[in-house]
Amino acid sequence: MPPTPWISFTTDYGLTDGFVAACHGVLARLAPAARVIDVTHLVPPCDVRRGAAVLAQTVPYLPAAVHLAVVDPGVGTARRAVALAAGEGLLVGPDNGLLLDAAAALGGVRAAVELTNRDWLGAQQSATFHGRDIFAPVAARLALGAPLADAGPAIEPSTLIQLPVPLVQREADGFTAEILTVDHFGNVQLAASGDLLEPLPRSLRVQRQPAVRVHTFGDVAPGELLVHVDSAGHVAVAVNGGRAADLLGVAPGDRLRLTAG
Repeated sequence: MPPTPWISFTTDYGLTDGFVAACHGVLARLAPAARVIDVTHLVPPCDVRRGAAVLAQTVPYLPAAVHLAVVDPGVGTARRAVALAAGEGLLVGPDNGLLLDAAAALGGVRAAVELTNRDWLGAQQSATFHGRDIFAPVAARLALGAPLADAGPAIEPSTLIQLPVPLVQREADGFTAEILTVDHFGNVQLAASGDLLEPLPRSLRVQRQPAVRVHTFGDVAPGELLVHVDSAGHVAVAVNGGRAADLLGVAPGDRLRLTAG
């Protein structure tokens, strides 16, 4: 395949240690012409669901790239290291559900391999830093145009680990949905798609809190709770100028019930 000039990079490594820089160094040594887009390195530690959501909601807006993603609480265990072809992109990371939503956003998995070719990996493989020693070297070689098949044996896409499907349950007067993510602003994104709001009136209740269905934050007074369709097409709950997650006392994985108010 032709060289890919872009690599996107998503992790939960944080910014206070040298983990991100070490991976950048591996990429720069092996593929110095590739340009790296840092999506985020502030995924909450070991939060695979949040990492998967951020990646899936970002990759459709990036150029054709190798998408390197590492949120890997199972590092060093029997979980597989994989690379996937999806649409015009390639995804590299752990087989723990992190990559599949992004692959779907790119058009679905066309091919998958397990990363076992030792010639592609670092000179040493730490049991706890596969981002540096396995995933970054593979991403760099793919960016240089090396064939995906050379990274290791093909695996059946249906065997890739999937995250549990989040709950979305329609009800007579509304719906209940699992919280998919809470962003930096405290906005609460639900697993429900925006079309579930269409039959509901402007006046709503979120749990027992009154809320208003609007298009954007400024459509309500400061401090008021609102429900809208966010930029990813999901139902989201927010507070104009505040943090809905704190007001409601909720976190990812919790369930919210929205009903006509």
